[in-house]
Amino acid sequence: MYIPDHFKISDKEEIFSFLQANAFGQLISLQDKRLTASHLPFLIAADRKRLLCHLARQNSQWQQLEGQQILATFQGPHDYISPSWYQNAGVPTWNYQAVHVYGSCRVFDAPDELAAVVEALSSRYESSFATPWEAKYRDAMLKAIVGVEIDIDEIQCKYKLSQNRPAEDQQGVIDKLDELGSESLLQAMRKALL
Repeated sequence: MYIPDHFKISDKEEIFSFLQANAFGQLISLQDKRLTASHLPFLIAADRKRLLCHLARQNSQWQQLEGQQILATFQGPHDYISPSWYQNAGVPTWNYQAVHVYGSCRVFDAPDELAAVVEALSSRYESSFATPWEAKYRDAMLKAIVGVEIDIDEIQCKYKLSQNRPAEDQQGVIDKLDELGSESLLQAMRKALL
């Protein structure tokens, strides 16, 4: 990913906080010499050295993942930015937050490992419901998926939030995003710029 210095994020705590909050991403790999992507929820391992996810066994992407270098991409809030919001000259652009993770894959189908991934995902996303879902058909479900563990080799993080613009232009963007109700991007900009 192209990252000019003023958009680069290097703080590991910030990056992992972003990944935790934006854990639905794209697993991108080569399959028969063609790029393939699956959109999936990911888990960050406790040691922060690995990502975990699972694919449907019927999704053929998993069949060529073992040992392959992949790219997982994650996106945060984003929106169009009009140059009419600036006090100074500018061009149309897009503000956004993104993380790219590069790593090598291990595919697994051991029931205990798969169950741990499913249970961690369920725990994370079901915990806010009054009546959380419980896996009543666990064995059948586990046979229908394969797990993917990605050893993280490199993380790139870019927050393009008007940091390259003068303060009055940044404020103009913040004001317009507030007017338009782009709340998530507005909060990200306030956090990054103020």
